[in-house]
Amino acid sequence: MKPNSELGHRLDTGVIRRAFDRASPGYDSSAILQEEVRSRLLKRLDLIRLNPAVAVDAGCGTGHVARALLKRYQGCRVIALDLSEGMLSQARKQRHWLRSPSPVCADAARLPLKEGSVDMILSNLMMQWCNDLDALLAEFRRVLRPGGLVSFSTFGPDTLRELRAAWGAADGYVHVSRFLDMHDIGDALVRAGLTEPVLDVDYFCLTYNRVTDLMRDLKAIGASNAAVGRNRGLTGRGRFRAVETAYDAQRVDGRLPATWEVVYGHAWGTGQSTGTRQAGEATVPLADIGQRLRT
Repeated sequence: MKPNSELGHRLDTGVIRRAFDRASPGYDSSAILQEEVRSRLLKRLDLIRLNPAVAVDAGCGTGHVARALLKRYQGCRVIALDLSEGMLSQARKQRHWLRSPSPVCADAARLPLKEGSVDMILSNLMMQWCNDLDALLAEFRRVLRPGGLVSFSTFGPDTLRELRAAWGAADGYVHVSRFLDMHDIGDALVRAGLTEPVLDVDYFCLTYNRVTDLMRDLKAIGASNAAVGRNRGLTGRGRFRAVETAYDAQRVDGRLPATWEVVYGHAWGTGQSTGTRQAGEATVPLADIGQRLRT
């Protein structure tokens, strides 16, 4: 397998889970960009007329979106769903008055929820960790009630372009994930049967003194290299110096830029599921949710 082949860009779910487990205790102190994107995603709900009875925070991380939904929608049951047990342990601490989200440990592409059981799915910066966007969106559509909402943010292809170019000058391995273009995401929403998709893009630029500072920040938020085509060995000094040299050539006003392209979108469910469940998958009644679940 060539490292930069299509298979080489696939993500290892086990690596992702372990990275977020390790990052979970200190995640919030480093997730500055994620906090800003979350705020902008939630602000968009001001324009949506919907009073959900059941909402899902898909890829809940430390649970801030789940808490915001509890606060915004009185009486709404909020499910905090994440692949990482470590993140869910942090999300359990989120409360609004006497109300807490219901934690579920599961893959968002295999939701342990009944068809047509959810009014709203919010997903902040999770979709880029999924290998099969079509499968993910098909699941979203399956569990949505007619007229239900999917609202999300994810990273676009210009994200970390400077770091990707610097590593590309050093070796042929995958070091930065591939991210989908806004138009490709829109096409996937249509293929899934979600209706009236609306998408737009924001750009953010963080700056650093050294490339090691950027890498430290990425590790602190669980954004480790999970690509199957990653280099499994140690990075030698010579190769890392090549990365530093290539990145230094991109300095602006003495600082290293790190670009983040954020794609926002929403679409509506039709309630007409055409998907099929895989053998061995569990369907969990909402009334039974209240403890950790695994798929």
